[in-house]
Parts: sequence; C-alpha cells; structure tokens
Amino acid sequence: MPESQRLFFALSLPAGIQRQLVSWRAQAFAEHTGRPVAGANLHMTLAFLGDVSPAKQQVFMDLAGRIRQPRFTLRLDDAGHWPRPGVVWLGTRQPPRGLLQLADLLRAQAARNGCHQSPMPFHPHITLYRQATQPVALPPPGFCWTAEACEFTLFASEFSRGRTRYQALHRWPLL
Repeated sequence: MPESQRLFFALSLPAGIQRQLVSWRAQAFAEHTGRPVAGANLHMTLAFLGDVSPAKQQVFMDLAGRIRQPRFTLRLDDAGHWPRPGVVWLGTRQPPRGLLQLADLLRAQAARNGCHQSPMPFHPHITLYRQATQPVALPPPGFCWTAEACEFTLFASEFSRGRTRYQALHRWPLL
C-alpha cells in the first residue's frame, strides 16, 4: 500500500503571474532577504492537511468534488513580513468573500476529518521568501496583480535532494 503524502489545498497561480512575481520579487527585495520560494511553487494555501493516507486522500477528493463555489477575482495588493516563521509574503488587503468561503469550507472539512487546523484566522497570502531573519523594507503601495480564480487544487509536497516540489494531484473548477 502506498505511503501517506503531505497534502494541502491551494489556489495555484498561472505561469505568467508566477514569472511576473519572480521578476518583481528580484527587483523589490534585497538579494539576502531570505530563501526565495521557487517560481513554480508560488501558490495560495487554502487548507493544510499534513500527512494523509491514500484512503483519507480519497475522502478529501470526494469532499472537494462536492464544492460548488463561484469564481472570484483575487487582487494581490499587500505585502508583509512575519518575523517568527521568517516569511515574506504577498497578499490581499480585502480578501474576496468567495476566497474566504472556499478556505473556510476546506479547513472545516479538514478539521472534521482529523487534520489539525491552525487556530489563527485564515490570512490569504503567497509566501515569497522563507528564512527571512532580518526586517525587510516592504515595497511601496502601487504594486498590484489581479487574477480570476477559476479552480482550486490538491497538492502533494515532496522533498527530495534538498528541494521542495509541489505536485498537483487534482483540480476542481470554480463555477
């Protein structure tokens, strides 16, 4: 029987926006800010599941397949630094209702099925850097990317040869 996998639900970013963010990040932040997240790994986590057995993965896939959530527009217009986890992030000042509803649904299903969920409120963000130990000068207002969220994805996190890679296991459309 296959082993468990480290899983999470997320909004993936179109490759074009990933490339734009990598380019912008290189210009907006100092080279020593932290360890940059690989462009292909840029995403917005909706619900972290942790290590999940194949049987439990199927349960989550079935539950996700029942979600009927409308599409929404995501405006990335905020940034910040969380010193304790050492994260520099890009987020949204006013999260759309659809985003919050989708995250709440997925987090509630995860909790009901034995996956611990953080007691902290959901803060939609894209991690740009990890291991950012020094305070960073955040970019000035005026940067903004807008994208329509058309689907959400179940990802597996795989660590191999010193690198983390996210593999999309299944995608579900937003209506």
